Amino acid sequence: MRNDEILHGALVEETWLTVEQMATVCTVEPQWLKRHLEEGLFPSTECVAGTWRFSGEHLRRARRMREMERVFDAEPELAALVADLLEEMDDLRARLRRAGLD
Repeated sequence: MRNDEILHGALVEETWLTVEQMATVCTVEPQWLKRHLEEGLFPSTECVAGTWRFSGEHLRRARRMREMERVFDAEPELAALVADLLEEMDDLRARLRRAGLD
């Protein structure tokens, strides 16, 4: 099991990561996250007392976006759109499971 999988599995929604922590876990530079924040590609991200806070959902989103950008050389906006679609698919699958229709 990789270290990032261990961290991801232990992350709960009440826990928040800073820009530096997110960058480390996602293996990106903090500037990458800051640029994506400035472009509005992380909806519902909070800034408390000048510190950005990222949740487990944001971690999954950042990893998906990073992967799209690296593997497919996707523009950040396209990577964010793909992340949106994957999040929607995850939500729909979870609804099907809860309804017993999976």
